[in-house]
Amino acid sequence: MRRISTLLLFLMLVSGVAQAGPFTDEMSKCLVRSTSEADKTMLVKWIYAAMSAHPDVKALSNVSPEQGTQLNKDISVLVVRLLTQNCRNETQQALKYEGEKTFAASFEVLGAVAMQGIMANPDVSTYFAGFEQQLDAKALRDAFDADHQQPAGKE
Repeated sequence: MRRISTLLLFLMLVSGVAQAGPFTDEMSKCLVRSTSEADKTMLVKWIYAAMSAHPDVKALSNVSPEQGTQLNKDISVLVVRLLTQNCRNETQQALKYEGEKTFAASFEVLGAVAMQGIMANPDVSTYFAGFEQQLDAKALRDAFDADHQQPAGKE
């Protein structure tokens, strides 16, 4: 089971790695269709909590061990429900015809859809705008302005 949870987290975060076939596409659609906004928010919280365990970012997070345990329980219930109830047929077909890679591709899609909701939040957009305000626009213009660029080898 630990292997599956680690695989699911990794696969949800790695974009574009898994190749999807028609059965995996159907499984992906079912996962997305079968999750509520609350489910997607919980998924994003779980991903955040897992990532915040990394030593390089741990100091930026205040996820308690109790919260982490509860998120693990909640996400386990969600995954079991999706795979054994909501999307059982799609999962069986995808596994039968396309193998275990179906988990990678399908949960990658679900993770991406869940993240879209978070990224669309105005507070998140405002935070990212802070990055843009710190950019040295003149340096970027000078580096990439077509009028100042010499073709490679023509310097």
